[in-house]
Amino acid sequence: MKRACGLLLLFVFMLPGCSTKPAQQDGFRVLVLTERGGQHGEFTDAGLKWLEEKSGELNFGFTEINNTDSINEDFLSRYQVFIQLDYPPYHWTDNAESAFIRYIDEGLGGWIGFHHASLLGEFDGYPMWEWFSDFMGDIRFKNYIAPLADGTVHVEDKDHPVMKGVSGSFVIPDDEFYTFNKNPRPQVHVLANVDESSYRPDSDIKMGDHPVVWSNPRKKAPNVYFLIGHSRKLFDLEDFKTMFSNAILWTAGK
Repeated sequence: MKRACGLLLLFVFMLPGCSTKPAQQDGFRVLVLTERGGQHGEFTDAGLKWLEEKSGELNFGFTEINNTDSINEDFLSRYQVFIQLDYPPYHWTDNAESAFIRYIDEGLGGWIGFHHASLLGEFDGYPMWEWFSDFMGDIRFKNYIAPLADGTVHVEDKDHPVMKGVSGSFVIPDDEFYTFNKNPRPQVHVLANVDESSYRPDSDIKMGDHPVVWSNPRKKAPNVYFLIGHSRKLFDLEDFKTMFSNAILWTAGK
């Protein structure tokens, strides 16, 4: 039998594949979808630790789930923000897909996605989720920098709430910098890009114009996607943590 957590805010539940930190009074609730372990495991662990520390300051409680089995419309209705911290856009249940589409299209909550969320294509025997591809800017994953590289990011829309207090440019460490079959820019609002000439070490895997933070204004839900999200070192970077904090408050309507 499938079990869901996060049904009450007064207690902390520790169920298999699921953990909850309650919100304070008048706080909001955040759902965090992760895959534990693997090459992104250290980023995920650091992210969850940071969320634990930040939740008191920003006044939210969060529930972590490690698969989409519990996601349906009723389950999502309990959360004001959905963070896809480390989870791809495939092997979701049918119920989870339909509930998430409604959540985003009807603006029932906000969404923050990282890195793995744009791994769009046919992977592990699963077809590409066409709706999610459209959500991300009508793109398909093409390639990545396997050896990892540092890259200088430039903010394009300094007035966007996600970029409040963020430096005009900063270096992202040890990331894969996915490339796609086409540039998402025509379909989305780009908040920041990476200067591919700044890659250290240099790489021949490039897109040219390369957005790394964007939002899709065609959706009712406030949403922001961060192409970055591979290394735990991100949580030593003040600009990254500021963007993440801003994103949580903005997608929560705060």
